[in-house]
Amino acid sequence: MNMDYRRNRENLPVRLICTPSPAAKNTFFYIQETGCLKADDTYMTHRNHLDSFLIAAVVDGSGELTFENESFKISKGDCFFIDCLTEHNYRSSSEEPWELLWIHFNGATSRQYYEYFLSQSKNVFRPVFFDRIASSISEIININKVVTSNTEPLTSQLIVDILTLAVTENNSHYDTALKQKLALVNKYIEEHFNEELSLEKLSSEFYISKYYLTREYKKVYGKTIFQHIINARINYGKQLLRFSDKSVEEIAHLCGFNDQSYFARQFKKAENLTCFSYRKMWRE
Repeated sequence: MNMDYRRNRENLPVRLICTPSPAAKNTFFYIQETGCLKADDTYMTHRNHLDSFLIAAVVDGSGELTFENESFKISKGDCFFIDCLTEHNYRSSSEEPWELLWIHFNGATSRQYYEYFLSQSKNVFRPVFFDRIASSISEIININKVVTSNTEPLTSQLIVDILTLAVTENNSHYDTALKQKLALVNKYIEEHFNEELSLEKLSSEFYISKYYLTREYKKVYGKTIFQHIINARINYGKQLLRFSDKSVEEIAHLCGFNDQSYFARQFKKAENLTCFSYRKMWRE
């Protein structure tokens, strides 16, 4: 599936406007527009209120993106990921016009991916695996030139590949020493989730500022320490509900909750089921 994006550069520009099927809209990530171009010195795009997400890869040259009142200088090897409902503009440099590969897409869990991406990174990022992102966009262009019954599912798969690279990129070259320390914090939580745990205790245990710990932990793991503790307790509670006959009150205390009703609320929030419904579902 992975093709060299340089092949499409020989036939610039390319712009494909796609209309997804109802099945694609309901099921997949789908393309609204995709293409590649080499800009001239007058190239600029300004949009607002467009229900679309845009990922672009700068294959050559440079330019500038303005998004949410912040300007980003962009050059060869950079990518940007934006929500086009928000007012934005991007322009090529007149001195070294850029070449862009891009996808406008939507569907499936696009917004959730976008929000997760922003929790990890900024709109402009410089991926280590730039060639893989560019090649995936190029492949999307190629398979949408001639539409078959496989075009939409294959396109969706490639969009997932691109999004996965985008949302994991910020973690791929994170400071090794810090990652090792955070891994120890993570392991400690897994082993002690049913005890009294607090930021103050973890900060003291691992000699790290609780504010720094809070911020960096979320960057690496995509969730807060509190969310991790609750998830670990809920997971253990699910085991006990399925494989023991203990009461919900007993299970709550074994999981580290001092209050049965609080455990029940957190369980319902996580599973959209009551403890009793969950136990019944898995035992029938």
